[in-house]
Amino acid sequence: MEHPRYYATLKHRQIRPVFMVHDLIPLTHAEYCRPGVDIVHRLRIRTALQHAAGLIANSAATLESLHAEALEAGLSTPPSIVARLAPGVESITDTSPLLREPYFVMLGTIEPRKNHWFMLHIWRRLVEQMGDEAPKLVIIGRRGWECENVIDMLERCVPLRKSVIEESDCSDARLHAWLRHARALLFPSFVEGYGMPLVEALTLGVPVLASDLPVFHEIASDLPHYIDSLDGPGWLTQIRAYSQSESLERAAQVRRISSFHAPTWAEHFQNVDSFLEALR
Repeated sequence: MEHPRYYATLKHRQIRPVFMVHDLIPLTHAEYCRPGVDIVHRLRIRTALQHAAGLIANSAATLESLHAEALEAGLSTPPSIVARLAPGVESITDTSPLLREPYFVMLGTIEPRKNHWFMLHIWRRLVEQMGDEAPKLVIIGRRGWECENVIDMLERCVPLRKSVIEESDCSDARLHAWLRHARALLFPSFVEGYGMPLVEALTLGVPVLASDLPVFHEIASDLPHYIDSLDGPGWLTQIRAYSQSESLERAAQVRRISSFHAPTWAEHFQNVDSFLEALR
């Protein structure tokens, strides 16, 4: 997307490109990305703004970031819509639990903005406070970039060895089973363009403890329990509460999320097809 020559060729052939933009995180939060990615991503986004016949965003939060980048660049935003993405799970089905003890799940590539390092320190404190009674933490996702401090905790922190399970190559069926029986999904990210793990957990009826991000409110309203990304005592309190077998807090969220309507691919493509038709 960062190479304008492709779009000159498309224009010559009277082809009108439409871009789908997932996030502008390398521009808005470059500190969480690989060095230099912000430069390339800015070229991509500005190429899209200059050459697209239309733009599709995965969330209103992403579209707002696009408008801000267009304003900074002195460009106009092409016709745009929001088309939310459907989850990779479709229904609540019976699965056998993979672990009998209470546990929580973090889902996503291990990278700085996902806040794994912070959560591992939370878990160390839980182990100090609760000993063998501390719940388990299941980290599902491959190791990414700029995450050496997280790897140090995973490989060298003795108190975490019995309490943290790393699943770096997890099948869909196994992921479904881990999520389905978790006390909650933990989603302490500093920034997200959408938040598919949030949608997948709520689709399965699984409670979520999430960062207090505008995009999460957009997708899930007041259904999850929101906590500031850096509120250590807040995360500790809620994790301990949700880990209990008769947790009132967890039961209340389960009741709330029974009303959740997950986006569907039929809805997504109805929005996209109508948008493409309008561009004619």
